[in-house]
Amino acid sequence: MYQPRSYRHWIKDNDLVSFQVVLKETDLFLRAQSNLKREALRAIQECRASLERYVQLHPSFLTALEPIAVAEDAPEIVRGMAEAGQRAGVGPMAAVAGAIAESVGRELMRFSPEVIVENGGDIFLSILKSRSVGIYAAQSPLTGKIALQIETEETPLGICTSSGTVGHSLSFGRADAVIAVSPSAAVADAAATAIGNLIKDVADIPKGIDFAQGIQGLTGVLIIKDDKLGLWGKIKICKVDGS
Repeated sequence: MYQPRSYRHWIKDNDLVSFQVVLKETDLFLRAQSNLKREALRAIQECRASLERYVQLHPSFLTALEPIAVAEDAPEIVRGMAEAGQRAGVGPMAAVAGAIAESVGRELMRFSPEVIVENGGDIFLSILKSRSVGIYAAQSPLTGKIALQIETEETPLGICTSSGTVGHSLSFGRADAVIAVSPSAAVADAAATAIGNLIKDVADIPKGIDFAQGIQGLTGVLIIKDDKLGLWGKIKICKVDGS
C-alpha cells in the first residue's frame, strides 16, 4: 500500500534540482546539480533487474528474516544486501531500500558531484557543503523539531530509518524512529531494522544502543520513542529553524 511521503516537502534549500523517479515499488526522490531523471531511471532498472533475476532463482532471498548466504558470483547488490543482513542479524531484504538508494546515487555521482537519493526514508548522499537532514518520527513530539547535521567529509554516507509506528516496512518493534548511519546505506538500512525490532518502549532505548555498538560498519544511531531519544556514535543533532 502506498504511504504518503509528505516529509519530502520539508526541503527548504534551493541550490539543487529536485526530481522524482518511480519504477514498480521503487519510489525515489532525488536532488542533484541538474535533472538526472533519465540517468536515475536507467540506474534503477539495472539494479532492480539484477536483483529480480536473482530472486527468481533463489526465492528464499526474498522471504528470509534471518541472514542468508549467497554465492560469490551473485550480483553486487545481492552480495551487499546479504553482507548487511549478516552484520545486523536480519534477512537481506531489510537492506533493499538502502542498497537501491546507494546503487543509484553512486551511478549519478558520475554526472553530479552532489547527489541526494531518498528511498522511503532511507537516504544516500554525497555533498559539497554542510547540510541538515530532517527527522520524521511519527507522532513523537520530536518530529520536525530536530535534524541531523551532516558534513562534507562524512560523505558518501547512508542514513536510514526504521519505524514501528509509521510506514509499511516490517518491524517487530514500536520505535517512532531508529536512524542508523554508515558509509554503506545497505548496512545502515539493515541496522535500523534490527535495532528497531528491539524497541518496544522507552526503557528499551539503552538495549538498542548497546546492540548498535556491535554492528560492524555502523558509525552512529539515533533512537526515538515518544518524547525520549538515545544516541551513539558520530551523530550531530541540530534544531530545525523555527522549532
